[in-house]
Amino acid sequence: MTNNDSQPNPKPLTAQHPIGVFDSGLGGLTVLRELYRQLPQESILYFADTARLPYGNRSYNELVQFVREIISWMVEQGVKMVIMACNTCSALALDTVRSEFNIPILGVILPGARGAIEMGKRIGVIATPATATSNAYRQAILEINNAVKVWQVSCPEFVPLIEQNRLNDPYVRQVAEGYLASLQEKQIDTLIYGCTHYPYLAPILKDLLPPTVRFIDPAQYVVKAIEQELELMGLQHLGYANPTRFCVSGDAEEFAQRSRHWLGCTPTVESICLPTFEQPEMSLYGEESSSKLYKN
Repeated sequence: MTNNDSQPNPKPLTAQHPIGVFDSGLGGLTVLRELYRQLPQESILYFADTARLPYGNRSYNELVQFVREIISWMVEQGVKMVIMACNTCSALALDTVRSEFNIPILGVILPGARGAIEMGKRIGVIATPATATSNAYRQAILEINNAVKVWQVSCPEFVPLIEQNRLNDPYVRQVAEGYLASLQEKQIDTLIYGCTHYPYLAPILKDLLPPTVRFIDPAQYVVKAIEQELELMGLQHLGYANPTRFCVSGDAEEFAQRSRHWLGCTPTVESICLPTFEQPEMSLYGEESSSKLYKN
């Protein structure tokens, strides 16, 4: 359903405009780092919805509203493209909001699924509860190659532990062992990080799994998709990038300190207020039964 009349009109897109990247917290920084590596000439607007972290246990209704608010704000800031650096949003909200905004919106699941199929035939997926329940990775993989075996594991404790910077806590390894046990029994040959937070766990996960297992970080593949999309639109920036603008919905100083370890520096972070929507009622099938209203 398209309701573009209720959305802010996007500014004319040019190559100089930034790419918008958002996540619930620190996880999207793994996508940001890949953008720095693969597309260093592009300027970035990064938003972390830290006031409503974590997303992994949110309902469809909540996530769609959150995403609408974030993208509406990003459109107002003049981004030329939006990247959902969040598997949960990509799984539950991407298809819904794509038809509602006159701007390219990319998720991480399809690029990650394609990357996994290139690597193996027995694929494990670790994900948030919402992403695992959605079966988004399984469906995406099997639509490409239905001969591949796919197993998914819900990992509700990972994101809070990462956001609390507890990676050196022995408890994290204990939790990871529990989550990976069923996948080891299936003798997987490939593991997808089904949440952008999870690459931070790479040293632990790689130590627990056999050395033959290949690890798929969807961030690497989504940035390749971004590059292709920008080329198709003629919006590749060829000059120098502006400094990344970091914004959060929660405590700016707290995010700045927590992200320092992953970025190698302490970023300047703004705390912003998002526009809001009236929450439309949803049918049992996730369809809207009343129109939404955009508010400033």
